[in-house]
Amino acid sequence: MTKKKTTKERGKIRFSEYFKDIKQGEKVAIKREKAVAASFPFRMQGRTGTVIGKRGKSYLVNVKEFNKEKVFIIPAIHLKRIKTGGKKND
Repeated sequence: MTKKKTTKERGKIRFSEYFKDIKQGEKVAIKREKAVAASFPFRMQGRTGTVIGKRGKSYLVNVKEFNKEKVFIIPAIHLKRIKTGGKKND
């Protein structure tokens, strides 16, 4: 895993990424933002979980690791929402 961004990825990080509001119960993917010092284990890169709450500016994310459910505290900039495929009501 690289520690730097590629040339195409470089640039200013939007403020909306820092201050995005993720609701409790939403599914998220954990994707490390390389421009910011990561405050979570690198083994969590690419995992998915459910937001169970908020602690300060960070979110509590419930992730299943092997056979155990674990809770990680991860800043919003490292989380990406996952669109769940629900039924469409037409």
